Amino acid sequence: MIDASSRGGGHLFPRRLDPPLPVAVKSDGVWIEDQDGNRYLDASGGAIVVNAGHGRKEIAQAVYDQILAYDYIHPTMFTTPAAESLASALAAHAPEGIDRFYFLSGGAEAVEAAIKLARQIHLANHHPEKFRLISRWKSYHGLTLGALSAMGRTAFQTPYAPMLADAVHIPPPYCLRCSYGLTFPDCRLRCALALEETILNMGPETVSAFLAETVSGGTLAAYPPPPGYFDAIRKICNAYDVLLILDEVLCGMGRTGRWFACQHDDVVPDLVTLGKGLAGGTVPLSAVGVKGYHFDAVCANGGGFTHGGTFSHHPVAAAAGLALVQILEREQLVERVSEVGGVLGEALKSRLSDLAWVGDVRGIGFLWGIELVRDKASNTPFPRKHQVTEKIWQTLFENGIITYKSTGLAGIDGDAILVAPPFVMDTADFGLVADRIRAAIEQVLST
Repeated sequence: MIDASSRGGGHLFPRRLDPPLPVAVKSDGVWIEDQDGNRYLDASGGAIVVNAGHGRKEIAQAVYDQILAYDYIHPTMFTTPAAESLASALAAHAPEGIDRFYFLSGGAEAVEAAIKLARQIHLANHHPEKFRLISRWKSYHGLTLGALSAMGRTAFQTPYAPMLADAVHIPPPYCLRCSYGLTFPDCRLRCALALEETILNMGPETVSAFLAETVSGGTLAAYPPPPGYFDAIRKICNAYDVLLILDEVLCGMGRTGRWFACQHDDVVPDLVTLGKGLAGGTVPLSAVGVKGYHFDAVCANGGGFTHGGTFSHHPVAAAAGLALVQILEREQLVERVSEVGGVLGEALKSRLSDLAWVGDVRGIGFLWGIELVRDKASNTPFPRKHQVTEKIWQTLFENGIITYKSTGLAGIDGDAILVAPPFVMDTADFGLVADRIRAAIEQVLST
C-alpha cells in the first residue's frame, strides 16, 4: 500500500503514486537534468513523444509569436492561419487521399473522435445501421471511455468494465506468440482473416469500423505486422464497407522512418489518428486525418461533425505543430530515422540477443522493443508478480538511461523494454544505451 503521507508537502496529485520522483529542471537535445544535477539520456522520448529533441527554440518562438498575435480563438467562430497551415503541411506528407485534419489535444481524444466520425460518415451515407466497432487484443488506444472500450488490455479495462461500450476484439499480428499456433508465412495471415470472420459473424450491415495500431506500440513493444497484413485488412474492409481507422498516435510523425507508418505497406486508411510527436512533446496536440470524400459526404449529407472541444484547433498548439513539421522537413529527420534506424536495431540485437532472458529484439526506425522471457526455448514469460520490467526500468533510470515500460504481452504476464529516442540522438549513443540495458538486465535477472 502506498503511504500518502510519504509524499511530503504540496498538493499535486501525481501521475505516478509511488514516491519519490526527481524534479526535472531543464532539458536539451536528448538529455534531461533534475534539480540535483543528475543527467538522464532520454532513450524513449518520454512516452515516445519527443521526436525532434528537447529544447527546440524554433517551436518556443512559434508558440511565443502566436500567443502575442492571439492565444485563444474558438474554432466555431474563426479558423486560423496556424491550423490551416498545419493541416496543409500534414496533407503534403500523408497517404494519398488523406487531406483533411481535425485537431484536438491528446491521442485518446483523437481516437474517440475517429470512432465517432466513422459513425457519422455512415450516417451521412444513409447507413444508420452501421455502428459496431472491431479492434484487436493486446492493443492500446487511450484511457477515455470510448478509447478504453476499444483497447485490448483487460488490466486497464477491469476497473471501468460496467461503464464501457461494446467493442469486439480479434487477435493481433503477433507472430512471436501466434494466437493460432501457426508460423508465418504458412499461416496465410490467419490473424487478418479473423477480421472477415468476425464481420460476417456480427453481420456486415452493422459494422462501422476496424481500429488498429499500424505498428503495435506499448502493449506489444514495437511489433511490426508481417508483410501483407494490412493489404489483406484493407481488402476485407473494402469488401464489407467497413472503415479502416489506423491509430498512429505513437508510430506516426516519422517514428518508423516514414511520415506515416502505413506508408511502409502502401495502405491508405479511411481515418488516421496522430498525437504524441505531432508537436514534439512541447504542447498537447493530436489530430484525426480523414479522406477528402468522407469529409465531403459529412458536409453534404450530415450537416457537420457533431463533435468538439474547447481547445480543439487551438492556434498555439497548431503553431507548435507547424514548427515541428518544418524542423522535420528542414533537417530531414524522418529520412535520418529511415537511414540509421537499422543501426539502432543492430546495436540492440548485437549486444542483447545472446542473453538467456532476451526472447526477441524487434522494431522499425526509432521504435524498438526488447522482450524478456524466463525461458528462451519455450518463450515462457516471467510471472507478472516478479515485476521484471519495472525493476529493469528503475535500474536503468537510476543509471541515467530513460526507456519505456511494456507489460502484459502474454496475457497478464509478459515483460519488455522500449527504446524510442528522439530522432537527433547521435549514433555513438546507440551502443551506450544497449550496453546499459544489458547491464541492467544482468543485474536484475542474475540475482
